[in-house]
Amino acid sequence: MSATEVLLPTSCETALLERFLKAEAMALWAVRSAKAKDVPEGVLSFLLRHEEEEAKHLKEFETRLGVQSHAREKLPRMPSQWWALVIQLFGYEALGLEFAKLLVQVQPDLMSILEDELVQGGPAAEGARESAKAWWRRLPPTVERYLEGAALEPYRPELRERILTAIQVRFSGVGLLDGTGS
Repeated sequence: MSATEVLLPTSCETALLERFLKAEAMALWAVRSAKAKDVPEGVLSFLLRHEEEEAKHLKEFETRLGVQSHAREKLPRMPSQWWALVIQLFGYEALGLEFAKLLVQVQPDLMSILEDELVQGGPAAEGARESAKAWWRRLPPTVERYLEGAALEPYRPELRERILTAIQVRFSGVGLLDGTGS
């Protein structure tokens, strides 16, 4: 077991389920709050689609699990810059995914939740994965150009491998690439 792996007992199931639904609800509330910000038109259309998808997704989980997520009277504060909004939304999505992984660890019967988290988002999520794959295919030559020069020449193979592996792990960890980079 690695230093970051924790094996949880089944007694943690209820707490994990509550946190999972809270993260899912927070993602929805964050989208709703972000819509009120001054964002480019393309970002607004993304937020509108994402809100619809998040609301549907949360409702499905609530129905499937027979649990109501927390209600919230006031929307969370969100940053004004659209790029910061994207990071916060991505963060809540990642948080939900991590709780889904923990939940499946203590209750394997809930694997469908993890599968939904990994494939959610419909066409927009698939578009993001396709964009990530296309970018990934262009990355090795880009890294080669970045590593050009006499000073880095002796280290180029190791640096190339380190950089590409680190980026692949990040993209794979959030479901943008599979483990092979495709």
